[in-house]
Amino acid sequence: MNTAADLPPPPVQPAPGERWALLLDVDGTLLDFALRPELVRVDAPLLAHLARLQQALGGALALISGRRAADLAQLFAPLGVDRIGLHGLERMRADGRCQQLWQEDAAVTARLQHAAAAIAARLPGVHVEPKGPAVALHCREAPAQRPALRDAAAALAAATPGYTLLEGYEVCEIKPAQIDKGAAVRALLTEPPFAGRRPVYLGDDHTDAPALAAVRTAGGIAVAVGTRVAPQATHLLPYPDAVRAWLAQLARRLPWPVA
Repeated sequence: MNTAADLPPPPVQPAPGERWALLLDVDGTLLDFALRPELVRVDAPLLAHLARLQQALGGALALISGRRAADLAQLFAPLGVDRIGLHGLERMRADGRCQQLWQEDAAVTARLQHAAAAIAARLPGVHVEPKGPAVALHCREAPAQRPALRDAAAALAAATPGYTLLEGYEVCEIKPAQIDKGAAVRALLTEPPFAGRRPVYLGDDHTDAPALAAVRTAGGIAVAVGTRVAPQATHLLPYPDAVRAWLAQLARRLPWPVA
């Protein structure tokens, strides 16, 4: 197993003759965490670098997040890239076409949201983020609540057939168990423009571990952002600001595609 001290930074350009597919987690990787998910912002330089990279990579750039795909589209507007939402449960393609990879049961969703609201009501400082068929419970405003939140969320997941608990940085999410970011990455790499390219995945949290493992299996570059998932990575960047600086370098070095 790797440790953070073992890992070099990722290369700032592909090897000669190599084509990359760039796969990016959002919160904690591209963007710094905020107290609440709705408070994060994407600045103009980052949007410009992502747009340049999308062109240089022939469209092989995707955002893979626990956020909803529609939220990603709004957050990164007007950038049009592939967006994988809810850890792989939904996809919005670069042209705006949407695909949902689950069949939502409205009654189950309602019970889940009601139970999550009850958990938040008895744990001051815990914030509920509804995500359609999933729900996230954040404790960034009250980190001391983490042990109690984890126990309550685990009990709720266990009581909801077909659901699982997914833990991240100061968040517990109860989501359908059928897919994760690793499965989403494997599916993406079978389709153009991602197929046949060397995948490069950047992620910071335990929710990214399946994707990092999938990229390593595919012979790609698995970049941990910070130390939480260093054992699953081949390279490391210390924090989101370093990610944004690396993307800026990559955008400058990649050649424009041949028309």
